[in-house]
Amino acid sequence: MPDMTIPEVLAMVEREKVAVIDLKFVDLYGAWHHISLPASSFGEHTFKRGIAFDGSSVPGFKKLEAGDMVLLPVAATASLDNCWEKVTLSLIAQPAEPNTRIPFAKDPRAIIASAEKFMRDEEIADDSLWGPEFEFYIFDAVTYINDINMAKYQIDSCEADWNSYSFTDIEKNQQNLGHKIPRQGGYHAIPPLDQLFNLRAEMVGQIEAAGIRVRYDHHEVGGPGQSEIEIHDESLCKAADNSMRIKYIIKNTAVAHNKTVTFMPKPLYNEAGSGMHFHQRLLKGGKNLFWDEQGYAGLSETALHYIGGLLLHSPALLALTNPSTNSYKRLVPGFEAPVKTIFGLANRSAAVRIPAYADTEETKRIEFRPPDATCNIYLAMAAQLMAGLDGIRKKIDPTTLGFGPYDVNVFALPEEEKGRIGSLPTSLNEAAQALKRDHAFLLEGDVFSQDLIDHWIESKLLKEYNDVRNRPHPYEISLYYDA
Repeated sequence: MPDMTIPEVLAMVEREKVAVIDLKFVDLYGAWHHISLPASSFGEHTFKRGIAFDGSSVPGFKKLEAGDMVLLPVAATASLDNCWEKVTLSLIAQPAEPNTRIPFAKDPRAIIASAEKFMRDEEIADDSLWGPEFEFYIFDAVTYINDINMAKYQIDSCEADWNSYSFTDIEKNQQNLGHKIPRQGGYHAIPPLDQLFNLRAEMVGQIEAAGIRVRYDHHEVGGPGQSEIEIHDESLCKAADNSMRIKYIIKNTAVAHNKTVTFMPKPLYNEAGSGMHFHQRLLKGGKNLFWDEQGYAGLSETALHYIGGLLLHSPALLALTNPSTNSYKRLVPGFEAPVKTIFGLANRSAAVRIPAYADTEETKRIEFRPPDATCNIYLAMAAQLMAGLDGIRKKIDPTTLGFGPYDVNVFALPEEEKGRIGSLPTSLNEAAQALKRDHAFLLEGDVFSQDLIDHWIESKLLKEYNDVRNRPHPYEISLYYDA
């Protein structure tokens, strides 16, 4: 769907008899917020003057004494929001300074625009195309509590094998008919094992109604409700915008069916985790810069240098692409999640996979596999692009640095050989320390600021890593109570 202009948005409001205008914006850590106004208060002036809000109440934005900000709707992001009962038009909005209307420097959407501008200013490429994958679990119930004397959670799923013994199906409140998926046995499961296909079909329909093209959906490896939806690639900022809309649609569609969705990387012990792999490539003059029919796996020298930048900076990148303590419970051997800084053709144990089926100039791309959906997708994508551009600018050779190619399952290599391969961080603390050491590539072109990086590291360590580390774990009670 082509981007809309301001006159076209205003005409749509009249044509569709829109009752509510909903403005959505992202905070520093990746959560969406919104403010709604009646259509009677919406007009061309809204795009020019914006809507006032308190930036000091938005995580990662402003201090209390300088909190005034405005939201400027972005006409190109307009789409009908079918999650509402009233006819509602949704627009992503740009947080801006109240007097100048200049985009707020810490706004993640402004940062991703700066990364794109840097790519063009350096005359490396005209455009970059991105295709995130969306893996998530659909559950029937979740409860949790964390207190000084209690820590517990419980999850339930109608597909889970732990419900195979019950006479009553938890979803339909009727006789249990079996058809439960074995643990780690859900990949492309078919009905009646796959009990969520109709719900996913509705999610896909809602996503496409929002103007986002979907490639396919299917049941993923995780037996108790893991699913995946893949979309076609789009340019950098549009792909990030679409990702926010997709997560919103998926969650709200599930709630409408009395289900709950989580994108957290590892909600279930010893079951498949959920990642957010990023397919990516660069274009210049309409030509795919990653394509060379004679190169390894059809990759150009430019593509290999891009991979070199990604892998060289990957420990630091993970502080932005995998910014939760839960992220590192997914990045462990045995679950198709990468743990080593390598690349290879069709290799799902590699941090960078070259899809074997993408074997033409039109389709050739790379896939960065470590990230997950706890990231702020704008910052995660901007950081990946900056790492890849650094590789191109400095002609970083991934083979010279020992990153491969590895066309074997790295988990099956002898321990001595595995030990010679670089590893990804195993904790949020490791990733944050790597970012502290290695972030000059992010500061190029003033895309990221030192202040933002320092704030990010401090916040992630103090408010997340330390808080989780300092809490007794329920399993520790089992291990050590009788010490």
